[in-house]
This record gives sequence, C-alpha cells and structure tokens, in this order.
Amino acid sequence: MAHYIALVHKDPKSDFGVSFPDLPGCITAGRTIQEALEMAKEALAGHLEAMARDGDPIPEPSNIDAIMEDPENRDGVAVLVPAPHGRDRAVRLNVTLPESLVKRIDEVSRNRSRFLAEAAEQKLAGVR
Repeated sequence: MAHYIALVHKDPKSDFGVSFPDLPGCITAGRTIQEALEMAKEALAGHLEAMARDGDPIPEPSNIDAIMEDPENRDGVAVLVPAPHGRDRAVRLNVTLPESLVKRIDEVSRNRSRFLAEAAEQKLAGVR
C-alpha cells in the first residue's frame, strides 16, 4: 500500500493544518492532531479520487528526504497517510434532516458526511 507524506503545521491561534507536498491543493485541518490526521485520510482519498475521475495522472509518493529537502517543508511534522485502494467511490447525496439534528451533528463533528457514514456503518453492523 502506498503512503503519501503529509505535513502537519500549527500556527498560534489556529487549528492543525495538513498539506500534501506531492498533491498541491490537497489540504485539510482539524482542531486536534488526531482530528487533523483523520481529516488527512479523507482529504487524500477525495483528492486522489477527483484526480482519477478527471483523468489526471496520480504522482508516485516522494520519499521523506526529497520532501524535507525543500526549505518550505521544514517547519512541518511529516506523517505518512495511507493511500486508499479498492475504496468505494463516493456518491453525492441530497439529504433532508431536521434542523435541530443538523445542529447536534455540527456540535460533535466538523464533517457531516463522515459523521453520517460512520453512524450508518454502526447501524448496519451485523445486518446482512
């Protein structure tokens, strides 16, 4: 399984930001490091999926030495994020929910899609 290098950055008074030097424009953030790393997996999967859908070539992951040689990358903490393989294609849905439920979801999650997908997986666990 391929892994892409993500750089985690933290500025004062900001969330933890994550960027992928091999994939310009693939960025995300999280309030905590753990949330930022979870968002990084999702951002990477979505970015690679969009590139494939658009017919763009998917670059091979660079090695850590090549990434850290760039002075602009030296202030980030490098982490490996696994590239998805065999992942289901994401499907866009239009869902109608009570406003109060949406507010409750937003209180506990910054990503509604991920929250709803995880809730559905939990509900469907064991149901076949």
